Amino acid sequence: MIVSIPVYDQVDLLDVTAPHEVFRWMDPNLEIRLVAGTADATVTTRDGFRFLSTHSFAEDTPIDVLWVPGGNPGALAPMMNGSGDKRYVQYLNRVAGQAKWVCSVCEGALLLAAAGLLDGYEATTHWAFIPCLKSFDKISVVPGFPRFHRDRNRLTGGGISSGLDESLELVRLTAGDSSARDVQRTLQYYPQPPFPNDLQEPGRCMFSW
Repeated sequence: MIVSIPVYDQVDLLDVTAPHEVFRWMDPNLEIRLVAGTADATVTTRDGFRFLSTHSFAEDTPIDVLWVPGGNPGALAPMMNGSGDKRYVQYLNRVAGQAKWVCSVCEGALLLAAAGLLDGYEATTHWAFIPCLKSFDKISVVPGFPRFHRDRNRLTGGGISSGLDESLELVRLTAGDSSARDVQRTLQYYPQPPFPNDLQEPGRCMFSW
């Protein structure tokens, strides 16, 4: 199985590393591609962490899973409106049709939406950007603040840490309950946060593109 995570400067670190960690525990031999404009490009996350891409947008090997991470809205806007590097959205459109699963976490849903890849689907995103996702009238935004939501082969996640739950769900869907349970146990992922869920949807989209 090949998982492609297209990355960019100002991407959210956990949106990339959480699924990377989960998928590696599912299968150490699984191929995870960190795709950018060029292979070995230095990518700087929103919080300043740096890593290297492994593949370029030009490579055409079919993939099984497309996983689109969120990031700084200022980085998303030029990719969404076409004023920046057009290769990112072009890559999404090119590989999504071949992929068995098309996934996003956090504001990554907005990148899929801008590419037209959530048209006709139900989806979710980070709670603060739900009004932004609702501005795409061909997408049905699910009510509330689910950690993830599946509609056919589209799997979309809420904000940042939701990628852990979502990637575990993808392990369950592709490798079965036993594998997902084993990975969850290995990660000791049984969260007990100090505060209850107190999310509230903003009244309007907080950024423009």
